[in-house]
Amino acid sequence: MTKTVNTYCRICVATCGLNVTVDEETNAVLDIEPDRENPYTWRDFCRKGKTANEVATHPQRITTPMRRVGDRYVPATYEEATADIAARLNAIIERDGPDAVGSYNGNPMGFTFSITAWWTGLLDAIGTGNRFWVGSIDQNNAHVVAEHLYGNELVSLVPDIDHCGFFLFVGMDPATSKFNWMENNPSGWNRVLEKQRAGATVVVVDPRRSVSAETADQHLAVLPGGDWALLLSLVKVILEERLERPADNLPLTGLEDARRFVGEFDGEQLATLAGVEREVLADLARRFAAAPTAMCVTHTGVSMNEHGTIGEWLSHTLNLITGRIDNPGGRRFERGFVDIALVMKMFAPAAEHHTRLRGNPTIAGFHSIAELPDEITTAGKGQIRGFLMAFGNPVVSGPDGQALDDALQDLDLLVAIDLVQRESHRHADWLIPGTHWLEREDLHPLFANLQERPYVNYAEKAIDPPAGVKEEWEFFADLALAMDRNLFGKPGVNRIIRASRRLAKLTGRPKLAMNPEWVQRLMVRIGRRIRWKDIKAHPHGWIFGEPEYGDLAGILATDDKRVQLAPRAFLDATREAVAAPPVTGDEFPLLLTTKRIREAMNSWLNESDGLFRPERTNVLEMNGSDAAALGVRDGDLVRVRSATGKIELRARLSDVMRPGTVCAPHGWGSRIFDPAGTAPPRSYGTNRNLLVSNTRLDRFSQTPALNSTAVSVELATDRLPDRQVEVEGRSDDIRSSVRSVNA
Repeated sequence: MTKTVNTYCRICVATCGLNVTVDEETNAVLDIEPDRENPYTWRDFCRKGKTANEVATHPQRITTPMRRVGDRYVPATYEEATADIAARLNAIIERDGPDAVGSYNGNPMGFTFSITAWWTGLLDAIGTGNRFWVGSIDQNNAHVVAEHLYGNELVSLVPDIDHCGFFLFVGMDPATSKFNWMENNPSGWNRVLEKQRAGATVVVVDPRRSVSAETADQHLAVLPGGDWALLLSLVKVILEERLERPADNLPLTGLEDARRFVGEFDGEQLATLAGVEREVLADLARRFAAAPTAMCVTHTGVSMNEHGTIGEWLSHTLNLITGRIDNPGGRRFERGFVDIALVMKMFAPAAEHHTRLRGNPTIAGFHSIAELPDEITTAGKGQIRGFLMAFGNPVVSGPDGQALDDALQDLDLLVAIDLVQRESHRHADWLIPGTHWLEREDLHPLFANLQERPYVNYAEKAIDPPAGVKEEWEFFADLALAMDRNLFGKPGVNRIIRASRRLAKLTGRPKLAMNPEWVQRLMVRIGRRIRWKDIKAHPHGWIFGEPEYGDLAGILATDDKRVQLAPRAFLDATREAVAAPPVTGDEFPLLLTTKRIREAMNSWLNESDGLFRPERTNVLEMNGSDAAALGVRDGDLVRVRSATGKIELRARLSDVMRPGTVCAPHGWGSRIFDPAGTAPPRSYGTNRNLLVSNTRLDRFSQTPALNSTAVSVELATDRLPDRQVEVEGRSDDIRSSVRSVNA
């Protein structure tokens, strides 16, 4: 007998409504289709959601805790795992302090509230400030700018597509990304095209002529990493020609400071730094300022650079001085159904912790992955000796994965929680099974402010997890209990957990035991906009109101309750960026950039055969003129070098690349292991992030320069050493991970 479950996808912020057809007798997913009764999301359905069950049924899926014994893993019980991990973590804390325990969490857990909240609770129980996350790869700059300008790291401004007449997209490919990053605009690109057909202007800024750029009215092939200079040029023209018209509904301070500031720079020099003609930039600035409605939107192409925070700040500045924030056709604040001040207090407390070596603060509660290797390997008080990794693959997602791999193998304890054993888990002492989002019910209050409209959807569980597998939040609570450290760091919480569990067992009502729904219900109640029972009464999702404008002014948390247009730190950093020497030189004359792949999420899903084959995407795109100068032909194996590392890829010649620029997507280069040791690991592509430095970072966001790393390219006349294929060989050097399935 079959049933259809209404749920939503938890791979990206789009959270598309789904109908999942399940065979009840076998607990098997038969089909996944868009929920066409969902009033908000269903037109964005993609192959990631369609093939989601491939991950849940992966042949190497971990279905029981597994303990390392020598060079192999053996099954264990949760009780054994919890007791051993708790004892070893407590020993590390008692010897070296709570900061001696570090953590990392990745994309797959970020879209499920129960895991995110209880993970935070476990880390609070431990008391560690050494928390690292995947957001430091591509979104930290947005949090930093929101904090400086609006006083709140979690402010996100959603594009108001349907009322816009002029779209300026910088560092994004909305035709591929479906317009989603830190905001959700369902069917966003299709709606942009509808507006374009009705007369709207579309401008795309990208070193690569993407699908979006092909369709745009104007494409500016900016120099990788030069987006900030392009945006500064636009702001300079508007302020010097007094074309600004800031909105009345949002109080600003610093406009005249900004006007004096832009006068310090020569327009021709900025154009050179951007790689775009000065006249073209001046014309764009005037057209943007004159448009009745317009928006500038920046995404990961801007954020993943050394000056990504400056770029994000200047995009906000451009919108603010032309009245494009919280007004029709611009970018607006959606207050959703939660109290964002409460969200900040509960899940992203003030940045009080700093890394011990570089002295950097947390951003949205976490540190940058780039600092992790040194924090593990450098001796001293607070050196990380135990590590918890939840649904992450930072060796592949982050910069200089070789340095991190070397560091992870020297830990006293490494615990990995995931569905399968990935590259970053190969040195793990414990493997703890994770659940798939098809196996969880959920409501994510933290995403309410990222929606284009007041919208909510409850996700029902489609299938049960494998027999005996616990949901992650329950394992985290068990670990806090075993360590005798209060979950969420609050006195008495563990007593509540134990008492509520006893009551649940006594009454036969499992939900009487403390669980994430308690917190979800509380957040809905405090928000005072909707009721829990009404959410549950709309299984296909619920648009509970109409978009409003002007709410941003009411949640400003700056000292004077005004938008800070010209923070001194950003002004000083921009001056330094203008005076900085070029990144490229004789040894490394090309700039390596990345691109968005619709079917992947950083390093997640690249091993799903139902999506695509690596040989179609894991290549080095080159401009034909650059290739000809190097004697490279289409399909040749080339060696790509940087000051950090070297890899090999197949060359794909194309005129879509700006001369002097090469492109390879990040997220490849991982292996999937068989913990039982009965099958060799499977390798998926080449890790281009081995070329990226973990010390050349954005000073504010601490994000590495994944989009503007200087490299050289040459024909691979000799071969790099083949990688060993042992499951857990510690002698294995991941620089040889270039032996990919496409080579």
